[in-house]
Amino acid sequence: MTSFAPLDLAIIAGYFLLTLVVGLWMTRRASQGLNHYFLGGRSMPWYLLGIAGMTNWFDLTGTMIITSFLYMLGPRGLFIEFRGGAVLVLAFMACYLGKWHRRSGCMTNAEWITYRFGKGQAARWMRVITALMWMVLTIGMLAYLVRGTSLFVGLFVPYPPMVVTAVLIAVCGLYTILSGFYGVVLTDLVQGLIIMGACLVISFMAFNLASDAPTFAALAANVTGNSQWTDSVPRWHTTMPRGYQVYEMLVGFAGLYLLRSILAGLGTGGESRYFGAKSDRDCGLLSILQGCTVAFRWPMMIGFAVLGLVLVNRLFPDKAVIEATAEAIHRHYPNAVASNWHDITTTLISRPDAAPVGVVAEVEQTLGEDWQRKLPLVGINGTINPEQVLPAVIANSVPVGVRGLILVAMLAAMMSTLTGWVNQAGAMMVRDIYQNLFRPGAANRELILCSYAASILLIVGGFWMGVKAGSINELWSWLMMGLQAGWIAPLALRLYWWRCNAWGVVGGTVLGGLGAVLTKAFVPGMLEWQQFFLMTTLSTIGTVAGSLLTVPTDRETLRHFYRTTRPFGWWKPLRDELAPEERAARSKEHRNDILAVPFFLLAQVTLFLLTMQAVIHAWSSFFATLLLFVVGAVGVWWFLWRNLPPADNPGTDRATMDSTNESSDDGATETTTVVSGSR
Repeated sequence: MTSFAPLDLAIIAGYFLLTLVVGLWMTRRASQGLNHYFLGGRSMPWYLLGIAGMTNWFDLTGTMIITSFLYMLGPRGLFIEFRGGAVLVLAFMACYLGKWHRRSGCMTNAEWITYRFGKGQAARWMRVITALMWMVLTIGMLAYLVRGTSLFVGLFVPYPPMVVTAVLIAVCGLYTILSGFYGVVLTDLVQGLIIMGACLVISFMAFNLASDAPTFAALAANVTGNSQWTDSVPRWHTTMPRGYQVYEMLVGFAGLYLLRSILAGLGTGGESRYFGAKSDRDCGLLSILQGCTVAFRWPMMIGFAVLGLVLVNRLFPDKAVIEATAEAIHRHYPNAVASNWHDITTTLISRPDAAPVGVVAEVEQTLGEDWQRKLPLVGINGTINPEQVLPAVIANSVPVGVRGLILVAMLAAMMSTLTGWVNQAGAMMVRDIYQNLFRPGAANRELILCSYAASILLIVGGFWMGVKAGSINELWSWLMMGLQAGWIAPLALRLYWWRCNAWGVVGGTVLGGLGAVLTKAFVPGMLEWQQFFLMTTLSTIGTVAGSLLTVPTDRETLRHFYRTTRPFGWWKPLRDELAPEERAARSKEHRNDILAVPFFLLAQVTLFLLTMQAVIHAWSSFFATLLLFVVGAVGVWWFLWRNLPPADNPGTDRATMDSTNESSDDGATETTTVVSGSR
């Protein structure tokens, strides 16, 4: 167990004090109304929203997972994280989907349903079901954060990891509940600066450590058994340790995950920072900033992997002791499974008197006198647990003071992600379930109190699921390839196909979402590609069949959506109503938006690779990747940057919503006429 130096404790305490002060400071401003509480009054500058987006995606648990794959595979671990960790969906948000959602004038994704499908019975059901699905997804994401945080803190405190995690989640939830979107964005700014500072420190440490590339490549091969560790191009077959053999067909999985990211990207963009952005121009700027700043994550994670390889090589010169230790623990804990393995090892370290007789002596005999430092890295399969590499590096390879900074950065990453998810799902619970179904005339104070209760419910549910979860990779796999795959078709088709109606989205969401939940409960061993194709197929069938078997959406509602959002796709009946000059202007915008996407993806992926290749001194790969990055960057400049609206006319129009969609802040209802926005 690592003991904290006074300087480390001072840094950590200062950070938590600062976040609570921000939460209390923003409480009064956030309580002015739901528009202020959930979207910051739609007045936040683009650079704050961009940093908030970066920190929201820079989560602790994801950082641990990605570090584990980089530890096993080197830079090629990036291709595994095409399933979600590489945030490839950002390309679609940046190029067009962010501004499409901003133009709606909505506050939440579920409220957007009424804007797209009207106020009929199907649309009301869809609004509620969307909110419920988002709640399930948020609870799953919180469980994923809770599980990762418990793995992380177990190395640093002499208390049960879940108890410490509960305290951290409670502190985080407190300032989220009090301060709303204002506090989320401002604390994200502070957290983002801390995170980027930590990225630079770890990257520099690893860069110095891996200065002799051939020698380090040999060390990586010795530790991981992977002779291609420094390569950046995925191979059809690559060596993986026990428990991860499913990923040996690396090219196949990279292709599957790329397909998943593209399909998911087609329906994304309904996030608080886009609903709250001031203009179309701001949507593009905040997305580009987010893409650049999230790139800091990759050199830090490959840095942790480099430091982890050196640490494991030093702690375990004889790899056989790892398997022997795991076997000893299994003998004394015959019911050990992935979900309680970390609790078992933590108990052995911090409370050896509570362990079965003889197990501590056996572990000490196999690992040696400093067994407490080594045991957290021993996995349930008798190999190094790659998910523990990051916290082990912080505990054993980072100097005092710097350790406090890195710990704060990692906790900040966890907290920023939690606040973003809770804020958005809480908005849906209040706006789309409570106010929409039960209390349409609720006063502002009642709605704010309801938002507090919604946030508490989400956090408690996520914590409970996190306690029951197995490995974080298993949980992340289900979230990305199961639950979110079950939502791909309805989220995408509603944007591009005029005939997609509310009943179709209901059918696709229910079939895909229910299928994902049932397979998690009854077929937990289903492979990722099977989950993905099954849930995507179910959601597509449900959406198409439900749409074609029921009446189309009211034409006036469709016309309002099409004229304000200005989407492309299968919209011929609505497009034919436009004047020729307007059709030509839209076609030009759409052509640039579509062509910008592949260049953005290329620039994004190569930027991540470049930073990692530089850290490990893989210069031949670096310069080859640099050429590809330049091609991507030029394409982004030509098709996206040059065509952003000018600063003096940034595209500030929004759809004007009626009382069902945009009630006043005091909760009173009013009857207004829907007015189409103009460019």
